Amino acid sequence: MRTPSRSGGGNGERGNTRPARAVAPWVRTRLRTAPGAAAAMAVLVVLTAYLAAAFPRSVDAYETNGLRHDIRTAPAAESVLEVSTPAYGPGMPRADREKTLRGAWVTQTQRKIVRGLPAPVRADEGASAYGVRTTEPVEGRDPWLAAPDNLPPMFTLAAQAELGRHSTLREGRLPRADAPVTERTREVEAAVTAATAKSLHIKAGSVVHVPAAGGREIGVRITGIIAPRDPDNSYWSFEPTLGSPALVAVQTDDRPQPRYWRASLLLPPDAAPVLLGTAGEPQLYWRIAPDTAPLTARDAPQLASRIASLKNGPELTELRTNVVGPVTVVATRLDGIVAGHRSMSAAIAPVVAVAALGIGAVAAVVLVMAGGLIAARRRAELALLRSRGGSLRGIGGRLLAETAVVVLPAAAVGLLLAVLTVPEARLLPAVAAASAVALLACAALPVRAVVRHRRPLPHGGREDLAQARPSRRRTMAELTLLTLAIGAVVALRRRGTGGPADAAGAGGLGDVDYLVSSAPVLVGLIAALVLVRLYPLPLRLAGRPAGRLRGAVGFLSLARAGRASSSGALPLLALLVALTTAAFGGSVLAGIDDARERAAVMATGADARITVAGSSPVMPDGLAEAVRESPGVGEVTAVQVEYGVPLPSDSVAFRKTLGVTMIAVEPRAYARLARQTGLGEFSAGSLKSVGGGGVRDGEPDPNRVLPAIASPGVAERLGDRAHDIRSEAGDFKVRVAEVRGNTPAAPGTDYLLVNAADLTNRAPTMLLVGGAELDGAALRRTVAGFEGDFGVKLRAEERRAFVNTPMQEGAERIYAAAIAAGAGYALLALLLSLSQTAPERVTLLARLRTMGLTTRQGRQLLGLEVLPQALLAAVGGALVGWATVVLLAPGVDLVRLALNATSDVTLDGAPLRADPWSLVLPAVGVLALAAAVSVVQAWWAGRQGSINELRAGDSR
Repeated sequence: MRTPSRSGGGNGERGNTRPARAVAPWVRTRLRTAPGAAAAMAVLVVLTAYLAAAFPRSVDAYETNGLRHDIRTAPAAESVLEVSTPAYGPGMPRADREKTLRGAWVTQTQRKIVRGLPAPVRADEGASAYGVRTTEPVEGRDPWLAAPDNLPPMFTLAAQAELGRHSTLREGRLPRADAPVTERTREVEAAVTAATAKSLHIKAGSVVHVPAAGGREIGVRITGIIAPRDPDNSYWSFEPTLGSPALVAVQTDDRPQPRYWRASLLLPPDAAPVLLGTAGEPQLYWRIAPDTAPLTARDAPQLASRIASLKNGPELTELRTNVVGPVTVVATRLDGIVAGHRSMSAAIAPVVAVAALGIGAVAAVVLVMAGGLIAARRRAELALLRSRGGSLRGIGGRLLAETAVVVLPAAAVGLLLAVLTVPEARLLPAVAAASAVALLACAALPVRAVVRHRRPLPHGGREDLAQARPSRRRTMAELTLLTLAIGAVVALRRRGTGGPADAAGAGGLGDVDYLVSSAPVLVGLIAALVLVRLYPLPLRLAGRPAGRLRGAVGFLSLARAGRASSSGALPLLALLVALTTAAFGGSVLAGIDDARERAAVMATGADARITVAGSSPVMPDGLAEAVRESPGVGEVTAVQVEYGVPLPSDSVAFRKTLGVTMIAVEPRAYARLARQTGLGEFSAGSLKSVGGGGVRDGEPDPNRVLPAIASPGVAERLGDRAHDIRSEAGDFKVRVAEVRGNTPAAPGTDYLLVNAADLTNRAPTMLLVGGAELDGAALRRTVAGFEGDFGVKLRAEERRAFVNTPMQEGAERIYAAAIAAGAGYALLALLLSLSQTAPERVTLLARLRTMGLTTRQGRQLLGLEVLPQALLAAVGGALVGWATVVLLAPGVDLVRLALNATSDVTLDGAPLRADPWSLVLPAVGVLALAAAVSVVQAWWAGRQGSINELRAGDSR
C-alpha cells in the first residue's frame, strides 16, 4: 500500500509517494504477543524432530553394530580369511622351494595380500597370522612324552610369524634359526605353550623327535615355555592346539575309546624349510582377520560380493597370478556371517517399520493439531484481516514466516541432538526426517488458516458432529483409505512383514513394504473415521432419557458432548493410532519375552537340570534326596536317558537304523513336570506299567510290550504295531500310545518315552528339578559334595544367556521408545483437543454459575462432558489395538527378534499375541488424564470468577 508523502522541507516538491513504513514488524509483534505459544511449539518441534532424526540413525547404528558384533564374536575359524597354498613340489629347485618357505618371502607376500584386499575387506593386522605349518600331524616318538592310552602324541609343526609379539616368555628363550635351515637340517628350535608343556611333560631343553623322510628323525629342541597374551585373539584361536593341547579320541568300537594328545610345536619363521623334510605335507598360510572398525551396515552387500570374488572370482585369479601361486585357495565362512546378518536385518526391519510408521503418524497428527489450535485461537483475528482486504497469499505468507522463525531453529536443535546422541550413522536420512518435521510444522498453521478463511465465515454457526454432513470428497477419501487398509492387512497375513525383502535377502528399511507395515496405522485411521461417523447416534439416544431427569448436569454434558467440534476426528485419530501402536509394540515386547522363556525351558526342561558326564553316566545314590533338601527346590524328577537307541528297519524307505533318545520315567511325577513346563503334556495312565518289572520266570522278558509316548517322527516310523527295542536298559517291545511334539528330558529331539518300572536295568542318569525360588549356588554346592563330573544347568541362567545382539537390542529399544513416545503424543493430543475448547467451557461454566450451578456440579459437568470422547478413544483404542494384533499375528514371527542365529535352541515359531497390559494401561491413562484436565479446568474457572468471563459483547 502506498500513501501520499508529506511535503519536503526545502525542495518544494509535492505529490511524491513512497512506501509507508510499518509500525512494527509482523513476526516480532506476534512473537512478543504470544511467547508461550511460540515456546510450546518450539518444544514440540524439537522433540518431534529429534525422534524423527534419531530413528534412521538408530537403525543405522544398530545394524552397523550388529554386523561388527556378528563378525567379532564369531569363531576365528569362521570369520578369518585364510589364503593358503601347498609348499612347492620337487619340480622347483630345492633352494627356491626353501626360499619360499622362509620368513622374508612369507612376510612380503603377507604385505601384498593385505594391500590388495578389495574394499570394504580390511585386515586387522594385530589379529592376523601367517607362516608355514604341517597339514598332517607328525608323531612324537620320545617315550617320556605323555601317552594316556599308550598312543604317542601327534604334533603340528608351525613356523608362525610374530610369536614374540603375541606371547609372554615364561621360561627359557624364544626359538631362533642362527644358521640357515634347509629340508635336511637335523635339529631345529621350538617353543611350546605352558599348557602344552604341562600336559605332555615337556620342559625347556627337552628334545622332541619327529619322523623325517628316509627313515630319519628331526630333533626339535624346546628352548622356551611361553603363554599366549590373548588366547581369544585369532592368532591363537584359529587353530586351538597352538595354545593348548587337546585329547583326541580314536574312532573305534572300543568303549571307552582310546585317546591321544594333539599339540603344536612353534618354530621360528626361518626354520620353516625343515618342514619339507617331514611327512607332514607343509602348507603356507596367511590368515587375515577382518577389521570391523570401518565396516557399516551399508557395506554388507558389497562385503558379500568381495568375499565371493576372493573365494572364486577375479580377486582369486589375481592372487593366483601375481601374488601367491597357481594353486592358491581362499577359505572363509565370513560370507555366511554376512548372510546371517542380512537375513536378520530383513526379518527385523519390517517389524521396526510398523512402530516407526505408527509413531510417525501420531506425531504428524499432533503437529497438525497444534497448528489447528493456534488457528482456532486466532480465528477472529484472521477473519478481521480477511474482511479488511487481506489476501489469502498475504495472510498465509505472514503466518508461514512467523511459524518458520520458531520451527526451523527448533528442528535444527532436534537434528543436532539426534546427531550427538546417536553417533556413527548416516546424516542424510536424519536431515531428511528433520526437514519433513519442519515442513509439516511450518505448513500446518498457514494451510489450516487459508483453507478455513478462503470464504467468509458465518458468525455463530454450529460445528457439532450431529449437524455435520460429510461431503462426497470425504466419503471417497474414506473409501480409498478403507481399501488400502484391507489390502495391507490381507498382504501382511499372506506373506508376513518381510515382503519382497525376504526373497532378496538384502534387509534394511530400504527393502520394507511400507504399505504392509502401515497396516496398524490404516486400521486405526479407518476405526477413527467410523467412530466419528457413529459418534452422534449414541449421544442422541442417551440425550432423550437424560432430559427427563431432575438434574441438569447429565443432559447438559451430553448436549455439550454432542456439540463438540466436527474437527474432533483428528484427536480421535491420534489417540487410536497411538493406542494401537502401543498395543502392537507392547505385544511385540511381550512376545519376545515369552519366546525367550520358552527357549529357556526348552534348553533345560525344568527349573534346573543335573546331568553326569562319563561313559557310565549314572547318578550316585543319595543325590536325588540331597537335591530335594536344597533351598528352593520343590520337586525332583529322576529320569533315565539313553541316547542313540536304534529303531528297527523301515521296509518302506529301506532305512536300517534310526538313533533316538529313549527316556524312562516315573509316569505321575513326569506328567506333572510336563504339565508345568508345557512340554508335551500327557496323562500318566498312558504309560501304565505292564507289571513284573520286565522279568518273567526270573528271566528278562524281551516279548513284553510297553506303551510308549513318541515324538511325531518316531511315531511315524513305528506306526501302530509293536516293535523290538534293544538298549542298555533292556530288550523289549514298544507300541506307541500317544504322540507329543516335545518332552522335558529331551526337548526338540526324536524320543521314545516309557515307564521306568518296566525296565530290567534301571539307573537314573538325569535329575529334573523344579522350584520357583531355586538357589543355584546352593544347588551346585549340594551336587559338588558327590563324586562325579556333574553338570548343572539352570533355567534362569539360560534365560539370561539369551542376551540381545546389537540388532535385537536396538529393535527392542526402538519399540520401547515408540510405546513411550506414542503414549506421550496421545496425551498431548488429548490436551490439545481439550485446550481448543477450554475457553468456551470456562465461559459456559461462568454463565451457569450465575444461574445457580454449584462448584461440585460444575466439576461434574466438565468431567461428564469430556467423558464420552475420552471413553470412545480409550475403549476404541483398546479394541482396535486388540483387533490389529489379531489380524496381523499370522504374518508376524518374532523368532529372529527373540533368538540369535547361533542359539542352540530352535523354536517352531514365536507368534504375536495381544498383551493385556499394553491394551489396558494406555486406555486407562487416557481416561485418567481427561478426568484430571476437567478437574483442573473447573478449579481454574472457580479461581477466575465470573466477571472476567462474562464481558459485554463477548460472543463465546
